[in-house]
Amino acid sequence: MSKLIDIPVKVEVYDTLTEWEVNTGEHGKILPKRMKGRFRTLKNFGMAIWLIYFIGPYLRWNGKQAVLFDIPNQQFHLFGLSLFPQDIWVLSLTLLFFAILLAAATSIAGRVFCGYFCFQTVWTEVFTIIEGKFEGNTPQKRAKFQAAPWTIKKVSNKVAKHSIWLVIAMLTGITFSAWFTDSFQLWADIFSLTAPLPVWIVMGTFTFFTYWFAGFMREQVCFWLCPYARLQGVMYDQETVLPAYDAERGEPRGKLSRQESKNQGACIDCKLCVAVCPTGIDIRKGQQEGCITCGLCIDACDSVMDKIEQPRGLIRYASYKELYKGIPTVPLIKRPRVIVYSLIMLLSVIGVIYGFSTFSPTEFSVIHERKPLFIRMSNGDIQNKYTLKLLNKTDSSLEIRYQISGLEAAFIDGLDKTYIVEPGKIVPVTALVRLPMNQQGKETLHDIRFTATSVNTNDISDSYDAVFITP
Repeated sequence: MSKLIDIPVKVEVYDTLTEWEVNTGEHGKILPKRMKGRFRTLKNFGMAIWLIYFIGPYLRWNGKQAVLFDIPNQQFHLFGLSLFPQDIWVLSLTLLFFAILLAAATSIAGRVFCGYFCFQTVWTEVFTIIEGKFEGNTPQKRAKFQAAPWTIKKVSNKVAKHSIWLVIAMLTGITFSAWFTDSFQLWADIFSLTAPLPVWIVMGTFTFFTYWFAGFMREQVCFWLCPYARLQGVMYDQETVLPAYDAERGEPRGKLSRQESKNQGACIDCKLCVAVCPTGIDIRKGQQEGCITCGLCIDACDSVMDKIEQPRGLIRYASYKELYKGIPTVPLIKRPRVIVYSLIMLLSVIGVIYGFSTFSPTEFSVIHERKPLFIRMSNGDIQNKYTLKLLNKTDSSLEIRYQISGLEAAFIDGLDKTYIVEPGKIVPVTALVRLPMNQQGKETLHDIRFTATSVNTNDISDSYDAVFITP
């Protein structure tokens, strides 16, 4: 990014305002003012997405948990579809999509993930709402509550607040565990005190850190503990739109009573933009490390502009080029970084769709015995040894029959029966394939196909192409 002194436009007003702020928590916890607005509505929608986290484990599909990360059995169940380690590439593409989406969103509009979806932001918001109900929803009311003598009412309010905090923290831990085991059985095990040790460890860990981070550390987690908060800064460029203060329009700021002055800027120094900020920064001092680009300062400023009959946009989403250079923001389709991100996401989506549309209910593989590659029998026949492995991805047992084709004269020794493969299991089967001496020919490699067919399910069949080796 160019230095301010190198930009051939008038930016002295921004130079004089720029001041780097770092919230060290010395002045106590931030208790932001809550007010209505379009970005508050967007933030509420973003927070509501986390309801999926609490509701998801209790959804059922065909009598079973709809979404289940079954780590002990190395399976991932998604609405009747079971993914195994062999299908990890699909999960990898899904994670790649969301990772690039995060980078693309940051490149376009800054830390919108932090402002609207981050679990630390959401849980802190919920905890501050609860705190406001019991101890005052403004800094002044809370200071008065804290300074008041200890009475039964004050103690009861404190106990109620921390009790609700702890309940939410415990539910967070229990819900996390519910994604990895049957959710209803989990609750039964917890109430009967028979839950496995890992469940208690997860519950304790999540309860402690949720209670401590959202209740006490709050914005300090974003400032000092979250690595992504630091990494996002390098994803910005001069086209990234961020909440910004239009200093040329707002300065010199002053009280409303002096708005009639020709030299007076639009900012009346009400500090409402600071009061609503979840991290307590003053956006008028320039882009800050603590800015999570939630846009609540825009809502606050717009409400004031409406009251004093001034145009909105004194604080708005704007790019560096727009404010400092007077250059309109470049359309997204003309930004190389956004185009590259979009192509990667598109390829990821195509890969995921292909993976889900071509999933087979079985995974069949054939391993050729290498030592020795073949055996010459006493009657001159050539025998190759194979190990057949079929993974059953369905929810029911499969009765499998194996056959060969492609090498007409060859026959299987020892596969004249069917084999039962339980759900999620692999049953290794040894197959001895023989080729009569008078059918061997001059070729040393012969194509052969193994076919596994379910006897009890007509639509399940899988095949594997292998080779038969002769001298």
